[in-house]
Amino acid sequence: MPVYAYKGLDLRGKEVKGLLDSESPRSLRAALKKDGIRVIEQREENAQKKSKDAKTTVSDLANTEVDFRRYLERITVADVALCTRQLATLVKSGITLIESLSAIVDQVDNERLKKVFGAVKSTVNEGSSLADAMSQHKDVFSELYVSMIRAGEASGALDQVLFRLADFMENQARLRSKILNAMLYPAIMLGVGSIVLGILFVVVIPRITKIFEQVKADLPIQTKLLIFVADIMKSKWWLVLLVISAGLWLFVRWKRSEVGRKRWDRLVLRAPVLGSVVRMVAVARFARTLATLLRSGVPLLTALDIVKDVLANSRLAEVVVDARDAIREGEPVAAPLRRSKEFPPIVIHMIAIGEASGQLENMLENAADNYDFQVNQRVDTLTTLIEPIMIVVMGVGVGYIVFSILVPILQLSQHVR
Repeated sequence: MPVYAYKGLDLRGKEVKGLLDSESPRSLRAALKKDGIRVIEQREENAQKKSKDAKTTVSDLANTEVDFRRYLERITVADVALCTRQLATLVKSGITLIESLSAIVDQVDNERLKKVFGAVKSTVNEGSSLADAMSQHKDVFSELYVSMIRAGEASGALDQVLFRLADFMENQARLRSKILNAMLYPAIMLGVGSIVLGILFVVVIPRITKIFEQVKADLPIQTKLLIFVADIMKSKWWLVLLVISAGLWLFVRWKRSEVGRKRWDRLVLRAPVLGSVVRMVAVARFARTLATLLRSGVPLLTALDIVKDVLANSRLAEVVVDARDAIREGEPVAAPLRRSKEFPPIVIHMIAIGEASGQLENMLENAADNYDFQVNQRVDTLTTLIEPIMIVVMGVGVGYIVFSILVPILQLSQHVR
């Protein structure tokens, strides 16, 4: 009899893990359900061991190589959102789940996503739930996605949950696209500016320097500094690249460490201009995700467990974990969030009112709409301001170089007269 490793939630919403002999995944879930455990993930240990002990073949080695087509066929949030909306429409129309999945497989263009939905269809056809089938593809379906599908299946409102998921994912994709588009222009300007400065330092300035050396001109301090930097960039360019690369490597390594990540995330939240945008994006995502999960029937403690993983900022994730623990002890949602002083007061008030009135999901959605609107406004404002700011910064840099070169040239012309 195969041995299954499982992860689930008990009646109090606490995560439990273990091993159990069972004939099939369905019998495993049935046995654990009797013990009050709802399975959210399972895998066959015997099969895993066999795969590890199996001898590696030439084809296995070939499969480990980087596949460029896999990159080109990467699955985006927009792809999954589109399939989710189409699946919701099919299920709502009364078409069976298997037939709906077959229709998705037939119409999807992305080959990787086609294979994923094909595998999900096969697993469901064997008797698994849709949530269990999707949980086997964590690179495509997040824990939030799977938890909402599970809640939708349990409540008999799968089509409604799928529509909510599609709305949620489309909203996140729009916000991400807007922020990336706002960053595109300054990135291009920075790249062009770096190329221009590189040409000036490596080509133009060394040629002018030779003229100054020939006439033995007495150069001002700013010109000497400019020539010194240009000389280093031309003769010691490898050292410059080495220092920059080492600095970036050390920064990335520090930022990926637990201590570094926490300090960096705290610093980002308190940074001028950027910090307010990061906080608003995080608050909007927190409110939108929690509202979507609660409206889909996911228990509050389970929803908070999922929300903490959705937040990109570790400091705010810590606040959510502390809130979950406090709620487990009997506190309302708003109290621990207020103590953290990381969430805006208006959001705290809306959550408190929502709890008191039994309209928490509506209040969270209102808060998310409000902060999404503020983020859009702030990003539009920053996008408008970035262009003149970048032009001024580049103008100052080029102006300094031109000034440092023109001053000694004018002095030389006066001496000639």
